[in-house]
Amino acid sequence: MPDEFRKHAHELVEWMADYMENVESFPVKSSVVPGDIFSKIPDSPPANSESFNSLMKDIDEIIMPGITHWQSPNFFAYFPANTSPPSILAEMLIATLGSQCMIWETSPAAAELEEKMMIWLRDLIGLPSGFEGVIQDTASAATLAAIITAREKITNFSINSEGAEHAGTLKVYCSDHTHSSVEKAVKICGIGRKNLVKISVKEDFSMDPEKLKEAIIHDKERGHIPCCVVATIGTTGTTAVDPLRAIGEICRENGIWLHVDAAMAGTALILPEFQWMLDGREYIDSFVFNPHKWMFTNFDCSAYFVKDVGALIKTFEVLPEYLKTRTRGKVNDYRDWGVPLGRRFRALKLWSVIRSYGTEGLREKIRYHISIAARLSEMISKETDFEILAPVIISVVCFRYVPAGYSNDQINALNEKLIHQLNDSGRLYLSHMVLNGKYTLRMVTAQTNVTLEHVEKAWDLIKKTARNLNF
Repeated sequence: MPDEFRKHAHELVEWMADYMENVESFPVKSSVVPGDIFSKIPDSPPANSESFNSLMKDIDEIIMPGITHWQSPNFFAYFPANTSPPSILAEMLIATLGSQCMIWETSPAAAELEEKMMIWLRDLIGLPSGFEGVIQDTASAATLAAIITAREKITNFSINSEGAEHAGTLKVYCSDHTHSSVEKAVKICGIGRKNLVKISVKEDFSMDPEKLKEAIIHDKERGHIPCCVVATIGTTGTTAVDPLRAIGEICRENGIWLHVDAAMAGTALILPEFQWMLDGREYIDSFVFNPHKWMFTNFDCSAYFVKDVGALIKTFEVLPEYLKTRTRGKVNDYRDWGVPLGRRFRALKLWSVIRSYGTEGLREKIRYHISIAARLSEMISKETDFEILAPVIISVVCFRYVPAGYSNDQINALNEKLIHQLNDSGRLYLSHMVLNGKYTLRMVTAQTNVTLEHVEKAWDLIKKTARNLNF
């Protein structure tokens, strides 16, 4: 068995290396239609064992045609979901060890490495030294943990013990452009979607603090309980940055928990020139960003930080007899720091990435990605039949094709047709959103190995395709 494993492991590493070397040659977006993959998989599992070679054959012939290649340097859609060689190698170690990292005693090295990595990240992005961190699977899970903790703190932990019947009407606030995970979190935690107050944004798509203040005053006058404000550093659509200081002062005055979602843009905080985004950090109660987006650490690895770790633990801890240990209280048992009991050894791949690139190497790549977006913005601005629709802050550019002589509805239809034609070509992949009634193309220049040359080639294709559209 060990010899067979070695043989297939070597074959698989060759496959992996070939894929990384040739990923640019694949159509970026899968062209299959719904049901294509499903219909090629047998209706029943095999009764007898099948060879590894037969599995790999089916991966190549069945699975790969249905893969959208997020690691292609021509992937410009949604957000980066980056990986890198040191992260992949560490993931192989994680799978081999198969550690269950729910408490310190089940893998002391995992717990203590995670604690140290969170200190490294905290200091690297410029959070105050009083924050403590834990690795969650996603920013969605971290935001849920934040809102539940805010719920418990504002109600003196009564909902956990007594239920929500007499807790009053709690309110959570975020901007119109905040990620949908906030809406999901208020549904899950029992606060309810109707009690999520969406605050309008300013011209730059950041939250308007005056509108936030008005909403809080209005809710308090009605006897409701403002519970949590979610501010965003780098909104999903445009990477707008909410004004933390102004929002934080409002939260401090009203005793409201301030959670900051920096899922994508938080990585830019490792650059001194982007520390302005964290102005007002002293008001933050919890903060999340995803190394699995833009710090070259493959999914899943979400860094969640809290100022009052005691409130977090009190919210989530449950201590059955079978989890009692002699070390409790002396170490971090991370199962108490969020929803899941079971936890992966995610800190190992984060350690591998940071050590392999070094902090200066990470900064160099992030700066380069940002510079590419700035250059793309310049190229778009030079064309009279294209327009930029949002400030370009980091690595996301929002734009549209605007040929003369068309109404806004017609231009929207043209841009929708344009993006589908581009994506169906397999040569690049863009995503979209709607800004102020305008169908908007989003181009993200943050894939691990993207270069200016890739973006220039994509821009040439976008221009040519747009100008050849038939309406």
